Amino acid sequence: MIRIVAIEREYGAGGSAIALKLAERLDWKVWDQALTAEIARMARCDQNSVARLEERVDPLFYRLMKVFMRGSYERSLPVNGLEHLDADSMVVFMQRVIEGAAAAGNCVIVGRGAPYLLRGRPDTFHVFVYAPLEEKIRRVRALGKSEAEAVELVGAIDQDRAIFVKKYFGKEWPSRDLYHLMINSKVGDDVVVRTILDEMATLNQASR
Repeated sequence: MIRIVAIEREYGAGGSAIALKLAERLDWKVWDQALTAEIARMARCDQNSVARLEERVDPLFYRLMKVFMRGSYERSLPVNGLEHLDADSMVVFMQRVIEGAAAAGNCVIVGRGAPYLLRGRPDTFHVFVYAPLEEKIRRVRALGKSEAEAVELVGAIDQDRAIFVKKYFGKEWPSRDLYHLMINSKVGDDVVVRTILDEMATLNQASR
């Protein structure tokens, strides 16, 4: 029985909005900005570890982690204290929070390496949401970005994600073999949500 949905997405493809709609339909918890907040809370509480790590911040991978730590549509959130941590430490926090969320079940988890961290769980349904370039730019521009900003973000953030996944999980991004479903969000968010629900129902039925 599927108890977790892990959604990975291209930047600008609408994965966060789709995750929210899906969670509402299922009446499940969505771990997107909530996941960011929990990791930040954990990092702030562990002051001794912060102090030990603050001289070892890797600027490149701290920047990559900021990409993964952004909330819906990657809008930046204040995460006080994270500047004192390197990416290696942050991956540990990510893993702890994601595995805790998965253990509780009935949740939709957005990005943050969840498809890689949860790949061995048979109760997890993995989705990759993508879109044509013009659709991603349209969605990012709807958030108030200029055309030039949207083009730059769409390219740069996904490139950063690919680098991060290669370093920490030894995989290409996206790793197609991880996903039950890869879907183009240009068909519309509601269609994507219905497709995910239909696929989940089919798998649940087959497992009985």
